[in-house]
Amino acid sequence: MTYRAAIVGAGIVGSAVARELTRYEEFDVLIIEKEYDVGWGTSKANTGIIHAGYDDEPEKYPRRAKLCRIGNELWHELSRELQVPVEWCGALVLAFDERDRGVLRGLLSRGRENKVPSLEIIEGDFCSDLESNISKDVVEGLWAPTSGIITPYEAVIALMENAVDNGARLHLETLARQIVVRDGTVVGVDTDEGFLEADIVINAAGMYGDRLSRTAGISDFSIRPRKGEYLLFDRDVTPKVHMTLFHTPQPTTKGVVVTPTTEGNLLVGPNAKDVKEYERDATMTTRDGLDEVWEGASRLVAKLPRRNMAMRTFAGLRPEPNHGDFIVEAYEKPEGLVNCVGTRSPGLTSAPAIAREVVKLLKERDFKLTMREKWKSSREAIRKFRLVPSQEKDGLVSSDASYGKIACACEMVTEAEIKEAIKRGARTFDSVKFRTRAGMGRCQGSFCLAKVLALLSQEMGEPPEAIMLKGKGSNIVHGPIR
Repeated sequence: MTYRAAIVGAGIVGSAVARELTRYEEFDVLIIEKEYDVGWGTSKANTGIIHAGYDDEPEKYPRRAKLCRIGNELWHELSRELQVPVEWCGALVLAFDERDRGVLRGLLSRGRENKVPSLEIIEGDFCSDLESNISKDVVEGLWAPTSGIITPYEAVIALMENAVDNGARLHLETLARQIVVRDGTVVGVDTDEGFLEADIVINAAGMYGDRLSRTAGISDFSIRPRKGEYLLFDRDVTPKVHMTLFHTPQPTTKGVVVTPTTEGNLLVGPNAKDVKEYERDATMTTRDGLDEVWEGASRLVAKLPRRNMAMRTFAGLRPEPNHGDFIVEAYEKPEGLVNCVGTRSPGLTSAPAIAREVVKLLKERDFKLTMREKWKSSREAIRKFRLVPSQEKDGLVSSDASYGKIACACEMVTEAEIKEAIKRGARTFDSVKFRTRAGMGRCQGSFCLAKVLALLSQEMGEPPEAIMLKGKGSNIVHGPIR
């Protein structure tokens, strides 16, 4: 028997679940996403940390505690298979006083209970040996060498490309209005593009997961938005750090973080501010919020770049469930519904483990699953010309002259890379940006926007005025002046 499985939400969790379900012969997988591209919700704007797994109390948050550590382990193989850059740089949680020392010992005990390997508490001098740019006021640190960093939107794109390559079908610009239930059984999803039949609906709708769940009759949880703001520095700006630095955590947040990115940038943030229930898309930054981030970061390190050297500020939203723990559940009524929501931090880390948990839940519901013989575990990333060894660049240019034409000078992105991104489904400037980094450098697209616009127009066969920056209503140009 073939089950039609509809996944609502193409963020990190929905994409991971989609890929996992394509392993099995019985699933015809489709993904419903309201945005113009994948990963444009919570998954796009976060710190990109693969957490070690010491944060979450197993008694209070058993799913978070278990799935974070498993997810951390899974990302090692997954990043290799999907060619997603990960830096296993480790993390230091820094203590500044006796209260912080006590918190570190609690984290160490909790981490060991969660089976996190190689954790240790080290004195301040040894912390400085690991990271020379930490504050001189640090008295102690928890060293977590299994922590890493990843680019979250690249991870989503890679997961989804692999899922689609294995037969999943992606429905972008499609808003899921209601999970339709008849006689206690899921029958499909009503969308603004029509009704889509499904035997199983996996709700991975992020910030809107509770609202969608209510349409199927499951309303025993709620989600509130929590905003975090960031400052991002160009990779050529110094000083920076070589690993992720945390303050000892507070009740509502792991605190402001100072971390490198996989591309060598310095990233500072986030703060944590609960916003109104109706502000689930409120990603504007604030002066007070960025001041709070800067103050927190300044306490962690000995020296930061000048604040006005930040090339970009941005904010992201986290879906905070009222119960605190991830909601990963299958139901008897309605039969066929699986909720994968409330995946606040460490949701990025846990995503591949959540995907496996979904399969386990389906098996417990007597879905008979058989592994496919011909399933593609790997995906080839777009080759970044600036990272190609010098001796190979001439060969690339000889095979394709567009490798010799630089479209984005800040990030050294070639026309060939942009064309490949468009071939893979990029239809807007931002879609190209997240696949190639064109527009992510110091000038933030000031010089390459026109070139990328021309390439999108050329490759898609659309007039320039039809090309969008992000999505509907974000036209880059509106027509010729004369």
